[in-house]
Amino acid sequence: MTDDERADNVEQIHSREFLWQLWPILPLYPYGKRRTIRKEVVKDTIWTFDQLQGIFYVVVPIRMTVVKLDDGGLLVYAPVAPTPECIRLVNELVAKHGNVKYIILPTISGLEHKVFVGPFARCFTNAQVFVAPNQWSFPLNLPLSWLGLPPKRTQVLPQDSTKTPFAEQFDYAMLGPIDLGPGKFAEVAFFHKRSHTLLVTDSVISIPEDPPAIVQLDPYPLLFHAKDQASDIVADIPVNRRKGWQRISLFALYFQPSALEISEWGQVFRDALKAPERSNRAYFGLYPFKWKENWQRSFNALQGGGRLFVAPILQTLILNRAPRETIDWTDQVASWNFQWIIPCHFDSPIKAAPHQFRQAFSFLEKQPVSAGFGDSSYPLPEEDFKVLRVIDTSLNKLNIVPPVKDKV
Repeated sequence: MTDDERADNVEQIHSREFLWQLWPILPLYPYGKRRTIRKEVVKDTIWTFDQLQGIFYVVVPIRMTVVKLDDGGLLVYAPVAPTPECIRLVNELVAKHGNVKYIILPTISGLEHKVFVGPFARCFTNAQVFVAPNQWSFPLNLPLSWLGLPPKRTQVLPQDSTKTPFAEQFDYAMLGPIDLGPGKFAEVAFFHKRSHTLLVTDSVISIPEDPPAIVQLDPYPLLFHAKDQASDIVADIPVNRRKGWQRISLFALYFQPSALEISEWGQVFRDALKAPERSNRAYFGLYPFKWKENWQRSFNALQGGGRLFVAPILQTLILNRAPRETIDWTDQVASWNFQWIIPCHFDSPIKAAPHQFRQAFSFLEKQPVSAGFGDSSYPLPEEDFKVLRVIDTSLNKLNIVPPVKDKV
C-alpha cells in the first residue's frame, strides 16, 4: 500500500467516525458529517460535547453536557448527534465513571435538540430518559414513542424536582409552556449542586470574540462570511476567521442586523460571474450580502465583552408573550448559588453569578433591576431589532402568534 493509499484509508476511517445518517430528518449543515469536541470543564465531574449546526454557513455550536453522578454513572443533558465519534467519547467516560443512567431532554420546542434524543438513547439501553412536560410536534401532535423515544424508559420530568432519582444532586426549574400559537416554548434549567453549575438550553448565551474550536475545525464558513464582495479571495488567517465568526453571530441572532444590506438579485448574479470560485460549495459564486462599515459596532454591542444576555429572537418573538412567568422562573433560578453556566449554544462554560443571570432578563421589566456591576451594554441597540420587529408584527396581524404582553 502506498502512502497516498494509506492516507485515503485513514481519511475514510475518520469520515465514518463523523457519520450522522439521520441528517435528512433535520437537514442542517454540516448534514451527514458531524465532528465532536469533548472538553472537561469541571475536573472529573462535567464534560461538554460540542458539534456544529447551521444554515447557509451561519454555523454555531450545539452542545451536550455530561455530569458524573456521586454514586457512579453519568447524567446527559441535551444530547447531540450520536455519531460513532461522539459515542466513543462518551464511552471513554463510561469506562472510567460508570454507565449513562439518565438522559434529559430539557426543551419542548427545540427540534435541533429533540431529534437526537431517541437515537442517543438507543446507544445506551439502560438509561432512563426524562423529558420536559408538554412535548408537542407539528403538524400532528404525536406520542413520545412515535418521536423515537424508547417507550419503556421514557418519563416526563415531574413538576416537583424532589421526585426524581437524582434529586439529591440536581435541582431544576421549568419555564413554560409559553403559548406561541402553532406551538409552545419551554425550557428546564438544571442546577448541579456540588459543582455550582447551571445547565440551560436556549435562555441565555454569551458570545466569544473569537470563533469557538468546533467552528474552526472547518474554517470555510468563517471565510465565506468574511468576504465583503463576491470577488474577494479571503486568506485563511486569524483576523479573517474572527471577522467571519462575528458576522455569523449577527446573522444567527438578528437574521438581518442594521449593518447588513441585501443586494438586488440582478447585481448578485452579475457579481457571481466575477467570483473566483463558483462551485456548489461556494453557492456558485452567489453572495447577496453587503456589510456597512459600522457592522463591527453592532457586534461589539451584541457581544458586550462576553456578558450574559437573552438572544434577540427570544426577546422579540417568545419570552415577551409571558413576561411574568419568565421573571418568576429567573427569580427561582437566581436563588441557586451557581458560579458557572453552560448553555447549549455559543460560549461555554461562562463564569457568572446569579445576579448576572437575573439581569439578562431585565428587558421584560418596566423598571429593570440593577445588576450592580456597571453593565452599560444593555439593552441591545433597537435598530438591530428592526427585521425581528417586522416579523413579530406580521405574525401578530395574521393571528399566528398571541400578542405581546405588558412588561412587569
